[in-house]
Amino acid sequence: MKLTLRIWRQPERQHPGNYERHVLDSVSPDLSLLEALDQLNEQLISAGQRPIGFDHDCREGICGSCGFLVNGQAHGPRGATSVCQLYLREFQDGAELTLEPWRAKAFPLIQDLMVDRSAFDRLIAAGGYCSTGTGQAPDGNALPVGRDQATSAFDTATCIGCGACVASCRNASASLFVAAKLAHLGQLPQGQPERSKRARSMQDRMEQEGFGSCSSNLECEAVCPQEISADWISWMHAEGRRKP
Repeated sequence: MKLTLRIWRQPERQHPGNYERHVLDSVSPDLSLLEALDQLNEQLISAGQRPIGFDHDCREGICGSCGFLVNGQAHGPRGATSVCQLYLREFQDGAELTLEPWRAKAFPLIQDLMVDRSAFDRLIAAGGYCSTGTGQAPDGNALPVGRDQATSAFDTATCIGCGACVASCRNASASLFVAAKLAHLGQLPQGQPERSKRARSMQDRMEQEGFGSCSSNLECEAVCPQEISADWISWMHAEGRRKP
C-alpha cells in the first residue's frame, strides 16, 4: 500500500516547526505505524537527513512511552489502542496521515513528535504512593482484599500514563490520570491512612503544573487505551472533600 505521512517537524521547542510530507510506497499493511516511521527514518538517514523523533519502548501497549495525534485523534482512530498497536491496515491505500505531538502547556515539546511528560512524574511524587515504615514485610494475608474491590482497583491501576487524556481534552486536563491513580490506591486497605491527603496533594499539584480543569466532554475516556472510566473523575473530586 501507499501512504503519505504529513509529520510535524520541530528540532526543539525554541525553534518554529512545520509539517513535512513524506511518501511511503509499497509498505505492508501489516506494519505498525511505528514500524512505518522506522522505515521512513532509514530512508531519511540514508539521504543524510535528520530522522523523525518519536517516543517508544515496549511497542506492546504496556509502557505508555509512545503517543501522538494521528489525524487529530490521540493514538489514532482505533479505540482501546495505543499508537504502537495501530497498524496500517486501519487506513485506506493512498491515505494521508497527519502526525503531530500532544498539544498541552504541561507537556512542552522536545522534538518532532516527542513531548516532555515529566509533569506526570511530579504528580505521582506529590502523593501517588503509599508511605510505609521500615521493618519486616507484613504477612500476605494480613490485609484481606475483597474480589470486587481488588478487581476495581486493578482496573484503574492499568493506566499506562501515556497522556492521551491530556492531549484530547480541550482544557488539557490530567483529571483522568490523577483520578485513576487515586482510585487505584484509595480502594485498597494499604492506601487508607493517606487517602484524603493524597487526593488534595495530587489535585493541587495538577493545577501547579498547568493542567486545566475537567472539560466534562469525556474525550479522555474515549481515547484512553485502557478504557478507564471518566466516572472516576467525580470520585476524585469527592475524595478531595473527604475529612482526614
